[in-house]
Amino acid sequence: MARFELKLPKMGESVAEATITNWLKEVGDKIEADEAVLEIATDKVDSEVPSEVSGILVEQLFGKDDLVQVGQTIAIIETEGGELVPVVKQAAAQEPVAEVAKTVDAAKESVAPETSGPVNFSDSEKFLSPLVKNIAKEEGVSVAELEAISGTGKEGRVTKNDILEHVKNRSNQPVVVPVKTVETPKPVQAPVAQKAAPVSVSGGDEVIEMDRMRKLIAGYMVASVQTSAHVQSFIEVDVTNIVKWREKNKVAFEKREGEKLTYTPIFMEAVAKAIKDYPGMNISVDGDFIIKKKNINLGMAASLPNGNLIVPVIKNADQLNLVGMAKAVNDLGGRAKAGKLKPDDTQGGTYTVTNVGTFGSVFGTPILNQPQVGILALGAIRKMPAVIETPEGDFIGIRQKMFLSHSYDHRVVDGALGGSFVKRVAEYLEAFDVNRDL
Repeated sequence: MARFELKLPKMGESVAEATITNWLKEVGDKIEADEAVLEIATDKVDSEVPSEVSGILVEQLFGKDDLVQVGQTIAIIETEGGELVPVVKQAAAQEPVAEVAKTVDAAKESVAPETSGPVNFSDSEKFLSPLVKNIAKEEGVSVAELEAISGTGKEGRVTKNDILEHVKNRSNQPVVVPVKTVETPKPVQAPVAQKAAPVSVSGGDEVIEMDRMRKLIAGYMVASVQTSAHVQSFIEVDVTNIVKWREKNKVAFEKREGEKLTYTPIFMEAVAKAIKDYPGMNISVDGDFIIKKKNINLGMAASLPNGNLIVPVIKNADQLNLVGMAKAVNDLGGRAKAGKLKPDDTQGGTYTVTNVGTFGSVFGTPILNQPQVGILALGAIRKMPAVIETPEGDFIGIRQKMFLSHSYDHRVVDGALGGSFVKRVAEYLEAFDVNRDL
C-alpha cells in the first residue's frame, strides 16, 4: 500500500488560499481518480477538488470552514501498488503506541519539562502531526522550540525522531528561544452579540439566511457605493444593422463554429475598441494613486445556478476577433451556469459589462465592480418608431433600439470622459457593417 498527499491545487496566479466548504468523501470512503473529494470556496468562486489517484481516504487534515493555503496537504489517500508520495507523519503515527511511550519515558528520565500548561500549536507556521503535538505536550516543548527544530521529514516537517532527539539534547544544550516583547495588555472588549435571526410575527413569513456567496455580494455592493462617487450617463443606440446581420448569419455561424451567435460578443467588441480610444476608462484607484492598466480585460456579469451573480473575465479582449469573442463569451457563460468556473476566471478584470436587457429592463444603473472605474449596462433591444434622415427628407420608420447605461467613478472620471466613452461605444454599434463577413 502507498500513501498519496492530496494538496490544494493552484487556482490562478492571484489566488493563494481557499476555504473548505464541504467534504464530499469521508474517512474510509473509496475514491476513484478524478472524483471530487471536497468543495472549496475562494472570495469569488466555489469549486471542487478532485483526486489524482484511486484509493481510500484515510485522513482529513482540515475541517469544514478551515482556511487552507495553496499547496498545503488537505487529505491522505491510501492507494494500492508502489509508493507515490512518502507521508512521514503517517508513518510516524502508525508506530505502536507502546513503543512511542517507552521512548518518551526514556527521554523524561534525562530531562524535565521546560514549561507547563497547554500549548497553542496554531501559532506555529509548521505542519505538525498529531504524534509530534502529543510528545510536545508531554515534554512541555514550546511552539518557539518547535519552530527552531530543523525537521528531517518531507518539506522540512518535524518527525517523531526529530522531537525526541531535541528533548534528549536540550538538557545539555540550552535552546535559544526568541523572546517576545511584552506589551501592555489592552482592555478586553465585550464580544459583539450576533444579531438574532428575525422571527415572523404572523407566522406565515419564511426566514432564510443568506448563503455565503450572497453575503459576499452584499458586502461588495455596499463597499463599492461607500468607496466611489457613482455617476451615470445614458445614450440611445440604433442597432438595426446588428440585428439584421445576426439574423442573417446566426445559423451559418453555429454550423461552422459550433457556437451560438448572441449579441453579447458584438457589444464586447465595441466596448474593447472604445477602451482603446479612451484608455482613461481602463484604470483602477488605489488610495491616492491611479493605476493605468496595460491589458483590456472585460468582465462579463453572468448568473450562477443558485441565482447569484458572478463576473468572469475575458482576458485581452481587444486582441480577439468576433469569432474568438463569441467563443470566450459562450465558454465563460456556459461554465458560470454550470458552476464550473475556476477562481482565475474571475480575476484581473479592468472594465465590466452587464446585460440588464436579458430580463427586459430598458436601462439600469449598475454598481461599480471595485477597483474598476466603469461599468456598462446593456438595455433590452426594442422596435421603436424613429426619425430617419435621408437626402429626400425625413420620415418615420421602425428601428431596433436600445439604451446604454454607463456608471463611472466620479473621483477620477469626469462627465466629459464618461460621456464620450459611452458615445464612442454607441458610434461603433451604429456603424456596424450589415455586410460584414463572418
